[in-house]
Amino acid sequence: MRPQLSDEVAARIRELIMAGQVRPGEFLRLERLAAQFGISVTPVREALQSLRSEGFVVLEPRRGFVVADLSQQDVRDLFWVQAVIAAELTSRAAFKLPAPALRGLEEVQRRMERAVAEGHIDQVEELNHAFHRAINLAAESAKLAWTLGAVSRYVPRGLYGRIPEWPGSCVGEHQRILEALRRGNRHAASGAMRMHITVAGELLLKHLERQGLWEPTPRKGPRAR
Repeated sequence: MRPQLSDEVAARIRELIMAGQVRPGEFLRLERLAAQFGISVTPVREALQSLRSEGFVVLEPRRGFVVADLSQQDVRDLFWVQAVIAAELTSRAAFKLPAPALRGLEEVQRRMERAVAEGHIDQVEELNHAFHRAINLAAESAKLAWTLGAVSRYVPRGLYGRIPEWPGSCVGEHQRILEALRRGNRHAASGAMRMHITVAGELLLKHLERQGLWEPTPRKGPRAR
């Protein structure tokens, strides 16, 4: 089923915010966004109302919608929730993953490695989605998987491809998850998935920092003696 137009617009605006292309405090003008997306004002307004309920924008009376503040802790919190849920789903999947599903994951991994080597980043993102979806389905925990999907939409898939370090990191972490799943080691698989999601969050934080969304995190110098 095709998503409603307003949902698609919300996803695109969410991506602009999370990519640092529109900044906290910046006004989001209905007419400008409608012209940019080639649509009418109505779905843009509906999208902004939806984003307001998610905390991405605020409505200033008689002035319009403004991008809400986004802190580094906000991003870490989003990825913490994702990491906890994804780790639990992976643990459950490891307990009941059938051999054909494991072979399917291995094939996705092989295709993903080729896509990284050939620089097909859009394909890497699609295969990454397929890898995670297969694990989540194998867990047979529909409500938990739905909850993960609801949280994950805050970071649109198209955003990861803009992070130079992500493709290589993703492939290596998937390999560790696969190795644990082959052994049927629930704890190792869960831990590898949690680390995978956490690393993705840290890479996004560094990307947003490079985009100038926050001041660079100061490096800790040597301790005074």
